[in-house]
Formats: sequence, structure tokens, C-alpha cells
Amino acid sequence: ENLGSLKLDVEKIALTEKKQRQKLAVILEAVAKCLQLEESQLKWSVESILRKDLLSTLHLLVAIAKHFEPNLAMPSNVHVETITIENTSRGLKTRPAVEYITENKENLEAQQQNDAFDELFSRAPDKLDAVKKVFLQFVNQHVGKLGLNVKDIESQFANGVILLLLIGQLEGYFLNLRDFFLTPASTTEMV
Repeated sequence: ENLGSLKLDVEKIALTEKKQRQKLAVILEAVAKCLQLEESQLKWSVESILRKDLLSTLHLLVAIAKHFEPNLAMPSNVHVETITIENTSRGLKTRPAVEYITENKENLEAQQQNDAFDELFSRAPDKLDAVKKVFLQFVNQHVGKLGLNVKDIESQFANGVILLLLIGQLEGYFLNLRDFFLTPASTTEMV
């Protein structure tokens, strides 16, 4: 109701198992429609959710999160090792398997798109100077309050001091000068 702006025709409280099953079926049908998934693509069902199947619930929650927050940083390669136990005439038969909750990293890297800066470098290198100029104005607007002036991004950001001071200004906290090297002499001091 809150995420998808849908008002479903279900009872607020379902006390019997039959009513709960009917309510869940209506909700999951609306979710599948909202996520634009066919029944064959669903990794959950009314029965599995009612059985409190953890994998089905995780798949449902991840699908909803990916739909409503596409910029959400979800870790890749989240998987669960499962064991399927089958009762046969000879006894119990087990089959191990791996169930991926989020995308496999190899698949994710193949689909990954360039970020805005990669696009800028490849498609409009002529606009790079304009972006640098705007960035320089932004930096000077904030570190200028500390009496600093940045003229060259590459050289003055190289040791991390200006970046650290900029972050402090943007986040609104005081950086004690004893907590970092104002003029670092080595890579260790820069870090």
C-alpha cells in the first residue's frame, strides 16, 4: 500500500488460516504484477511463505528491494548452500545445491554499466574541463571557509589532506589537526 500506491481489497486482520492464505495470495499476486514477473519467474509462493520458508522470503524481499530502490547497494554473490533430503525406499537421499539470493558477481560485472564519469571520459572528453571547473568552485566554496584555496585538483588532492578537510566541512564536523598529517611525507602518512 505504501510502496506501490496500491490499495488492496483485503481484510486488515485475518484470523483464520484460510483467510490468511487468501489475503497472502492477493498480496503476492499484486506484488508479482507490480514487479512485472511471470508465475514461472517467481521463486516464492503462498505455500512457501506460509511455511516460513527462509529462501522464498529472502527472494521475495530482494525482488521488492531491487524494484523499489534500484540504486540500493546490494552485495553480489549472496548465496545459500542448501541440502535437499528425499525419502526413498533405500533410505534418505541428499542433494546439495547452491541458491543465489543476489546476482552472481560474474553476471553482475557483465551487465554493469559505466558510471557518469566513465561516460564523460568516453563520450564527451571536451566537457571534462567544464566539470573540473565546477568541481573546483564547489571545493573552494567549502574549503574557503578554512582559509584554503585550491587551484589544481590533481596536485592538491594527491595527498588526501584537502579531501579530508572537504569531507569535514561537508559533514559538519571538526577535524583535530593532531589526528592526521597536514603535510604528509609518505604514503603511510597520506593514508
